[in-house]
Amino acid sequence: MIGTTAEGNVPGPLAREAHGQMQTDHGRGKGTDAPPPCTQKCTCAPPAPAPIPPPFTCLPMPMTEPEMTKPAMTKPDAPSTAPINLDIAEQFQEAADLLEAQDASPFRVRAYRQGASTLTGLDRSVEDLYAAEGREGLVDLPSIGASLANAIVEVLETGRWRYGERLRGAVTPERVFRQLPGIGPTLAERIHDTLGVETLEALEQAAHDGRLADVEGIGARRLQGLRDALAARLRQRASGTATVPVSELLDVDREYRRKAAAGTLRTIAPRRFNPANDAWLPILHTEREDRHYTALYSNTARAHALDRTNDWVVIYREDSDQAQWTVVTETSGPLEGKRVVRGREAACLRHYQDPSEASTAQE
Repeated sequence: MIGTTAEGNVPGPLAREAHGQMQTDHGRGKGTDAPPPCTQKCTCAPPAPAPIPPPFTCLPMPMTEPEMTKPAMTKPDAPSTAPINLDIAEQFQEAADLLEAQDASPFRVRAYRQGASTLTGLDRSVEDLYAAEGREGLVDLPSIGASLANAIVEVLETGRWRYGERLRGAVTPERVFRQLPGIGPTLAERIHDTLGVETLEALEQAAHDGRLADVEGIGARRLQGLRDALAARLRQRASGTATVPVSELLDVDREYRRKAAAGTLRTIAPRRFNPANDAWLPILHTEREDRHYTALYSNTARAHALDRTNDWVVIYREDSDQAQWTVVTETSGPLEGKRVVRGREAACLRHYQDPSEASTAQE
């Protein structure tokens, strides 16, 4: 056959040419009755390449619900707030809440909350700052100022904050004495039980008249250290008392007693002499110019023993200066029957002798 070679099954040149032409015509679509494509095995055309899969794009897997609510990771080197900063900030926030509940000035409430925010966001310990720059370094912090700086220093030096305790009704003589170096809880309780003193002023008197030396645990060296500490503490307190006229203190006293009698003041539950934990003690927060005062009736053992819990008024100043006064009704002498600031009797006498002020100082 002319279409095959001598090998038989291998197509010859003419057969390959005819077969190629037939495939070309079929691929061009000539005629509607084109023969079917060639299916016989031959070597005239290379095999068709294997199909290439279409390209694809990697898409992120959708987040599951637990992953969506999972908090973002914090950088391992992100600074954290010092524990002492958080502790004082918490006390400031608590003071703000108590002041707000006790109808204090919104400006004082805001001041403590802003101070708490500053301490929470501070990347440096206030303890380190105070050691390096002193009180001035604290005053320079945003939203701190002199008043809050005093509070921070008190916490750093004594481990407690008296103003916060007063707001909670938690002040006790033992706590007052523990702010002095060398006096712990046991010794503070022993001093109070043995001597019956309840204020730093009374403790200082006992330190000089020999009574404190008789208390177990008070040796000569500790006694001298307490005398020095009391002198420094009370001298600092006295520096703020002399700048306030007695007329202003008597005016705060009058405002407190008037509002307490009318039942318009918030009340707190003091821890002392209050086994039922009743909120019976009225508390007043008031201002005179830039001076902030807190007033409440005395809740000392002596006030209870003499039935003066509705007469003796303790006034605290809590701002750039810290001070404390007690106003009582005098029972004898030229000031008998008048309200008097203890320790400032001479100034009160001059005050009442001035006719222009006498009417404003009495109820």
